[in-house]
Amino acid sequence: MTPLCRSNAARPTIVIDSREQEPYSFDPRVIGAVRRALKAGDYSIAGLEDQVAVERKTLDDFVSTVIHRRRRFREELLKLSRYRAACVVVEAGLLDVLGKRYRGETRPAAVVGSTLSILLDYGVPVVFCGNRQAACYFTQGFLLAAWKRRGR
Repeated sequence: MTPLCRSNAARPTIVIDSREQEPYSFDPRVIGAVRRALKAGDYSIAGLEDQVAVERKTLDDFVSTVIHRRRRFREELLKLSRYRAACVVVEAGLLDVLGKRYRGETRPAAVVGSTLSILLDYGVPVVFCGNRQAACYFTQGFLLAAWKRRGR
């Protein structure tokens, strides 16, 4: 049994936003998955869609969003800030930001500053996961942990 499994409870279901263009593939032995529209985020847990969410970003998308589409992203962050458990998952590491391994002319310091603003102004953590596979694993673990805590 994997460490993320619960043998004494019903299997949870991840809700993948219907607009998510490249959805993660989660371990079907651990968790189910369905696609439907979410009010906020790209991933949630069935029954907790208004309380738990993960917003997924590639590094290029994250940089573009926090620098050039900040006003629109602010609305998403306001929604996420009201959730019991929410985060932004970036499919890259902080060293990728510092090494400017993204498109565009944005300085790494501006990306880091925007990241800190998300945390300090909205209380929404930004998790740099290193790559897509690690981000998928983290997202599954985050959602399962939130599901296990749902009654608390």
